[in-house]
Amino acid sequence: MLNLLHLGKRNYILLGGSLLLATGLALASSIALRRSDPVTLPDNTAIHVTLNQAVSSDQNRPGDHFEATVSEPIVVADKTIIPRGAPVEGLVVDAHHSGRLMGRARLQLALETVTVNGKAYDIRTSAHPTIGGKHKNRNLVLIGGGAGGGALIGAIAAGGEGALIGGPIGAGAGTAAAFITGKKNVRLPPESHLTFRLVEPLTIDTKS
Repeated sequence: MLNLLHLGKRNYILLGGSLLLATGLALASSIALRRSDPVTLPDNTAIHVTLNQAVSSDQNRPGDHFEATVSEPIVVADKTIIPRGAPVEGLVVDAHHSGRLMGRARLQLALETVTVNGKAYDIRTSAHPTIGGKHKNRNLVLIGGGAGGGALIGAIAAGGEGALIGGPIGAGAGTAAAFITGKKNVRLPPESHLTFRLVEPLTIDTKS
């Protein structure tokens, strides 16, 4: 009877050890399946994003941040490294509003971080420059047209002398019109699609 009881306890111990061993092996296998597999994206890799908010040359200043999402997944060897929809944070590198009579607007953006699988990675990209439209020729037409119109009105009203008076007055009116309508700032609305390129390699931990 004692031998049977002793044998039973021994079997229980062996069974318990086997269960612990099996649990350990399963845990090790699970950890192996979830291990990180770093993949490095080379410089010049394109990152396509969609703006989550508006950014403009007259409302933003250098140092402001903006949010965006990756619009096209980055895939290497059939493995998605950065998925579509990954959150991105960017920086306004340069912002200069348009003058009314001269000076073109400028807006430069760059990416700072991208979040993959809950982990944020610092990235360095080229700046995305956008330059506002020219308005010099348009302003010259407005100012010149105003001067010509003033001269014509002055000539009709008072002959040649009136033309000398009417010209400067018309030029002033043309300048005022250019001043009022001449601004051409850069505005990127939400959902704008932008492309940046890495200026140094980026290593992302992927799940193998």
